[in-house]
Amino acid sequence: MPDIVDPEVRVLATISLQLQADYAVAEDTWKGSPFEWILARPSRQKGAIAERLIAGWLAARSFNVTRSGDSEADRCIEGKRVEIKFSTLWQSGTYTFQQFRDQSYDFAICLGISPFDAHCWVLAKEEILMRWRETHDMASQHGGASGSDTAWLSVDPNAVPDWLRPFGGTLREGLEQVSRLTGFTPSFDREAE
Repeated sequence: MPDIVDPEVRVLATISLQLQADYAVAEDTWKGSPFEWILARPSRQKGAIAERLIAGWLAARSFNVTRSGDSEADRCIEGKRVEIKFSTLWQSGTYTFQQFRDQSYDFAICLGISPFDAHCWVLAKEEILMRWRETHDMASQHGGASGSDTAWLSVDPNAVPDWLRPFGGTLREGLEQVSRLTGFTPSFDREAE
């Protein structure tokens, strides 16, 4: 590294180059994926993309999907207020859905995207609060005095905890949960091409 004069920067640069190989392998798993472009987007945009993915997917199944009109929920689906959580598959092989709060919504849709697969879990708000505050199946996201205002859910799609299995897994199972919680039977006339 002839351009780097400071010996400490040289050490750090060497470590960086060694780490680069680890991350290149992880990025290669997404090559050719229809979801690859999402990885490069900032977090805030990923959330907006997830909202639009869910809205489009459910609209394609004839659900009535609208904006919620406030920041307490992301969308209204068949008149129910819905929070949408999103995660791409982490290098560890898990999804991490973050920032669950006790807000004004009826249920949450957790959409996980892998390079060539997707997963969906749909939980009523009461279930989230119970799993977070009572059974501790969901962890508080932050420590300290204010650490009890948000929770997160980490899921390995190949080893889903028993308590989470009834709430989805595949997209079809997630869709069945949305149907159950809204009382609306989706249309399957328009299959994806």
